[in-house]
Amino acid sequence: MSEYKTTAGTGDRIHPTTSTITFADHWGHFLARWGYRRGEHRVEPGLYGLGNPSPDSPVFVTANYTLSFDGLRSALAGFDGYILVLDTEGINVWCAAGKGTFGTDELVHRIELTGLKEIVSHRTLILPQLGAAGVSAHEVEKRSGFCIEYGPIRVADLPKYLETHEATPEMRRVTFTLRDRLVLIPVELTHVFPALVISGVGLFLLGGLLVSLAVVSAILAGVVLFPILLPWLPTPNFSTKGFILGGAVAIPFVLTAFLGHPQGAWWVKAGWVLMGILVLSSVTAFLALNFTGSTPFTSRSGVRREIFAYIPLMAVMFGTGLCMAVVFSLLRVWGGR
Repeated sequence: MSEYKTTAGTGDRIHPTTSTITFADHWGHFLARWGYRRGEHRVEPGLYGLGNPSPDSPVFVTANYTLSFDGLRSALAGFDGYILVLDTEGINVWCAAGKGTFGTDELVHRIELTGLKEIVSHRTLILPQLGAAGVSAHEVEKRSGFCIEYGPIRVADLPKYLETHEATPEMRRVTFTLRDRLVLIPVELTHVFPALVISGVGLFLLGGLLVSLAVVSAILAGVVLFPILLPWLPTPNFSTKGFILGGAVAIPFVLTAFLGHPQGAWWVKAGWVLMGILVLSSVTAFLALNFTGSTPFTSRSGVRREIFAYIPLMAVMFGTGLCMAVVFSLLRVWGGR
């Protein structure tokens, strides 16, 4: 992509590209999935020529995240067209639309910057449907003269869509399958890996193997089990789903602690059980709430409401559990004297 093709009479540069995904591209995708140098997985914003486009060829709009760009161009194998890449700071279409970088201002700016009006004879842009949240179609048309046509949810449906430029109900339906959720787990694991190691080792030294395993399990439940079990966990919001999952994960550990000290006072053992459930379920719930940023069916306003409603509760539960742990630890020390 270091070469450019200049459109005669315009002085504008068109980056040539193909639909071929190389081994280096696949390797880059793998690294991106694992969060390695996450901010570097981007392409240069601008106008790309796919195949041998003419002034009548369609114009597709996408983000400058490599997985978004590569997914689009690979789906258009055998087609000639233009790909207008917006500067979304290396963020995918759906997330960038929510953040505003895949938005009206950037789209109008990129149209002007590339001189698109002088390159194509038509005035239609094909945008991904998941980018609709960030773009005001009537404002784009008013400011640039280009009208917006929303393509299907998934790029795999583009060849069929381009036959009629009409999307079937299936093409408009947002899905979030097990496969979709599984590919998100590696980057989620990468984000929590330092906390996983520090808490696992630290708690093993301070509290023993059972405590260490309990906290590590609560963290893994939030970033691994939660995406897998998401559709089957009851309640409509992520936080309460996380509380339920965290509580379920805590049960084996708190029961082991309870049954492992048959001579202790019942109220002390019950206190340890409550403490474990409070801490572990709040950890899992917090990580579950973070997963809202990885799903295609949450909204900014809905996530904001959930944050305000449940983050304070998580903080109180976690803080209460820690205070109880300190108190019971002191009681154990004093009782042993």
